[in-house]
Amino acid sequence: MKTIFAPWRLEYLVSKKPPYCVFCEIVKEGVGEKSLIVHMGKFAYVVLNRYPYVSGHLMVIPYRHVEDPSLLSAEEWVGMNELVLPTMHVLKEVYHPHGFNIGMNIGQAAGAGIHEHVHIHVIPRWVGDNNLISVLGNTRVIPEALEVTFAKVREAFQKLEQGGKV
Repeated sequence: MKTIFAPWRLEYLVSKKPPYCVFCEIVKEGVGEKSLIVHMGKFAYVVLNRYPYVSGHLMVIPYRHVEDPSLLSAEEWVGMNELVLPTMHVLKEVYHPHGFNIGMNIGQAAGAGIHEHVHIHVIPRWVGDNNLISVLGNTRVIPEALEVTFAKVREAFQKLEQGGKV
């Protein structure tokens, strides 16, 4: 087994976090470029990841602040999951990915960057999207500005909303 050390991560891991939940704060702004929220459902919303792995990295986040999905009501859990398929549909339409990573990192030890507020990652993937610069160069290449990603994804969600599919 090979080991790749990532010492640059330590700064993020030990940095002082804001005294509030960023997911609870941004939802107050509603849909828009500032919040990066592209769609608001009944129990959850869809937002661009401000620090994406790839262009189009979205998250489905419940409105209620809980750190463990077992604390969600059945309606909240279903409401979150009901947004995953439309989110995939939008990403397929906008980016034509070869596949997806969909999942949750529950708890800080599991890799959750914001472990206090549970969320589902919906990440479009392409063959070859993890390249040498990401692995060895301590650099992530995101080929599109967040504002451009927001405009594309928001427009696709608006089409779904108008068709009653979300």
